[in-house]
Formats: sequence, structure tokens, C-alpha cells
Amino acid sequence: MIDYFFAQYKDYSTLMVSLELIAIFFGLASVWFAKKDNILVFPTGLVSTSIYAYLLWQWELLGDSMINVYYFVMSLYGWYHWTRKKGDEVEFPISRTTNKDKTYGLFIFVCTIIFVIVVYLYFGKFTTWYSYVDTLLTAIFFVGMWLMAKRKIENWIFWIIGDCISIPLYFAKGYTFTSLQYFIFTIIAFYGYLEWKKILDKTQKQELQK
Repeated sequence: MIDYFFAQYKDYSTLMVSLELIAIFFGLASVWFAKKDNILVFPTGLVSTSIYAYLLWQWELLGDSMINVYYFVMSLYGWYHWTRKKGDEVEFPISRTTNKDKTYGLFIFVCTIIFVIVVYLYFGKFTTWYSYVDTLLTAIFFVGMWLMAKRKIENWIFWIIGDCISIPLYFAKGYTFTSLQYFIFTIIAFYGYLEWKKILDKTQKQELQK
């Protein structure tokens, strides 16, 4: 059983395996902090995404690598966005998407798919079935990360969908540790949505009482 799940690592250097485990640790920490609506989601995410961007590039998984480069940039934006305040109050608390947000989200989704298709065609990467899945998955995660940086509760829906797709996808690619990480991500994302909803409902109730 162990050989079946982890045989692909026998040819990996100790450094590469260690980097993947470090990236997983910080990735899990980042999602946990996101669940708690804690600003540490961004510094921990920066560590994880920078390592994964490097590893995935080495593994020639361009779509996955691009996702993590985008995560890195959006983590910097989100870190700034979450810390903005009006007086003593957070300027952008947890909220729901507006029609404008949905329009931007759709725009990001479509543009991402077009961009990934162009990149994959240029590098000749449409050689396996999961290359096509990568195209859709990249778009889902791009929108999810943007919504999280904007502190929109719907970001969790995109994470849950993307994580559920990633579990079998990374296992099929031969990255068992990362597949297990996305399984844990799915569970945390589900509870993250519930926790953010609780915070949002409480905030809205307080505003009605003012």
C-alpha cells in the first residue's frame, strides 16, 4: 500500500521532497489562518506559494506553477487590502459579492482560461487529459484567490470546488503528498465557509441594531 501511494518519490532528491513537505505545512497553515480570518494567511501563503511555484516549474507543470505565482502576487495585495482601516475599524471586513464583483470574477475566469490555453499551446503541453483539467482548475483558483483577497465569503465555494478537483488530479500526476494536502484543504475550506458566515451574520446583526 505504501509503495502504491509513494513509489513516485523514490527518484526524488531529499531536497525536493523536503521542499514539498515544507510547502504543504505552510499551505495548510495558510488555509487554517484564512478560516480564522487571520492576517497570517498571507505571510504563510507567501512561503508555500513561492516554494510550490519553483517545484511545479521544475516538474514542468506550467499551469500549476502559474497558479502559485498568481497566489504570491495576490497574497501581497490581500495582505495590504486586509490591513486597511478607517479609524479603528477594518475598512474591508468579510462581505458578500456584489454584482460588480461577479462581473469582475467572470472576467477573470474567462481571461484565465484563454491565457492558460495560449500558454499551453505555445509550449505544447496539451499532451495529457489533466492538461485540459488544469485549464479549468487554474481559472477556478484564480477567481477564488481574488475573492479571498477581497474578503468575499464566496471565495470558499471556489476553493472547495477546486480542491475537490485537485485531490484526484494531483494523485494522477503522482504527487501523493500534495493530493493529501488538498483533501485536508477541502475539509478546512468547508468549515472556513461556515466560520466566515457566522462572522458575517454577526456583523450584519450588529449593523441592524445600530
